Parts: sequence; C-alpha cells; structure tokens
Amino acid sequence: MALATRQTPGCRQRVKAAPAQQPPSKDGVGPSSVALPAGTWPTIMDFLCAHFPAIPHSEWLARMQRGDVIAADGQELTPASPYQPHSKIYYYRSLPAEPRIPFDEVVLYQDEYLIAVDKPHFLPVTPAGRYLQETLLVRLKRSLGIDTLAPMHRIDRETAGLVLFTIQPHTRNLYQTLFRERSVSKEYQAIAPLRSDLVLPTTYRSRLVESDAFMKMCEVAGEPNAETDISLLETQGEHGRYLLQPVSGQKHQLRAHMAALGIPIVNDRIYPHLYPDEGAAQDYSQPLQLLAKSVRFTDPISGKQHQFDSQLQLRF
Repeated sequence: MALATRQTPGCRQRVKAAPAQQPPSKDGVGPSSVALPAGTWPTIMDFLCAHFPAIPHSEWLARMQRGDVIAADGQELTPASPYQPHSKIYYYRSLPAEPRIPFDEVVLYQDEYLIAVDKPHFLPVTPAGRYLQETLLVRLKRSLGIDTLAPMHRIDRETAGLVLFTIQPHTRNLYQTLFRERSVSKEYQAIAPLRSDLVLPTTYRSRLVESDAFMKMCEVAGEPNAETDISLLETQGEHGRYLLQPVSGQKHQLRAHMAALGIPIVNDRIYPHLYPDEGAAQDYSQPLQLLAKSVRFTDPISGKQHQFDSQLQLRF
C-alpha cells in the first residue's frame, strides 16, 4: 500500500528522514561529534588538523587506523576521505593511560528507567579534559553493560554523593526536565567553620556569573539567580556540619555561597582562594567536605515518590 502525501496547491508535505544513530561506545566511552561547516579542505584529515590544532596529524592518523573516525552513516573515514561540508562526523577521544582514582562508586538503586549511584570524592561524572576512563559514567557503562546511560544532573568532581542516571533514551528528557524545572528536592551536607554572629537558619541569595579565573564563579550586582537555604546540624570544636538546600542550580553555588558568608567548606581549593591544579599529583587525603546527601522527586512515569539517600558520611 502506497503512502499518500498530503498536498495543498503549490505545496507538498515533506517527511523528515530519521536522524542517523550515534555510533556505539567503545570501552564505555561514547564518541564526540563535530559538524562540518562550509569550506574548501580537500580531505577530512585536513579539516581535523585545522579545526583541532592541539591534536597532531599523527594522532588523527592513528585514530583513523583504529577506525575511530566515523561518518554519520557509520562508514570509517581514512586520511584520503574527501571533505563533505554540512555533514557530521564522529570521533573517539584517546588519552594516555589514566591513573586509577582509588575510590569506588556504589549503585544504590536500579530499575528499568533510572539508576542512583553514590559517587566518591575526586571522580568526575562525565569525560572532560584529562579524565576519560576514570569517570563515573564510563565506569558504570563498563560495569553494568548499559551503553545508553546518561546523567540526569551533575555534581562537581570534588563533591561526593548521589548522582542519578537515566537508562532509556526515549524517557531521558522526562527525568532531566525534573531538574531543569526545579522539581527535585536536594539536600547537601558540608563541614565548614563556625561563625558566632551568623544567624541560622538563613537563606542566602546572590547573582553568580563566570569569573575571569578558570572554573570559578563570582558574585556580581543584579537580580539574584542563586538561592540556598542553610542551617546548622551539629558542631564540633570550631567547625559545624551544615545542611545546604539549593533552591536554584547554579554552577558551584553551594561552594560560592558558603565562602561568601565567611564559612568556606573545608578543603575547598577554589573558594575563596583558587589554588593551582594539582594535576596527576592529586592529594587524595584532603577531600572537599561537601556531600550530595539526599534527593526526592515524583517519578514522571510511575508516579512513585522516590527518595534516595547517600550512604557516605563526612567526618570532622
């Protein structure tokens, strides 16, 4: 039976072709992609060397020899593959052997649609910079064998605690929307100095924007875009255990707000003072004393009330 095309005078309804499927992960790592703009590069290799000047020709050659540079139709590209503007290609990142981050994640909950995981300090959630295999997402893809995992949200590499992942691509947006629309109740705990003149509980609001310093946020005048409820749970000596409840979700919000109040979180290497990156010489003995402790929300598919609590503990 032939498919009919609905037409009006001078018009024909066009049916969009299904988008090309992304190539699968390799060893738990999904491919990156780049759109090919209009240009006159003779080959894909010429474009890649011009577009990524920090990556040498020899590295792209090695990737192509491994089959790690792929056209949108799944064809492996070679150094002689002609440049085709207005298309997309995929490539797999490669890094030198990464030292293992010596802490393990723990899966707390798993069903057909989502996974709740306790992330240790120092482990990034997703690949970036010098971290690829040693990331929570890649570790989980490899250990669970689920290539479609995607994070519902992020927490800092230095922060420990709960991270949620979706499993099914067709329901991913439903869960991620919960965070975008602030329909998830989140609680964090932090160890920080005491301040006798600070009246608690309190709500702290400010406007946070990217600063000139890499990775650091700063407060500026203007309409607040970040809000945190802060209360004190217990004290020990000169420090307290604080309950932090972010109303908004700005980058580094909790760390920036605690520092702005004069009670920076213990072992914070960014707020209030930005210290040099330790690189491979990471000191694992002084983790940031910040923990994503609890999340609560209504499941958008089942209507079930979820509450997940981290099993990790901060110590004075």
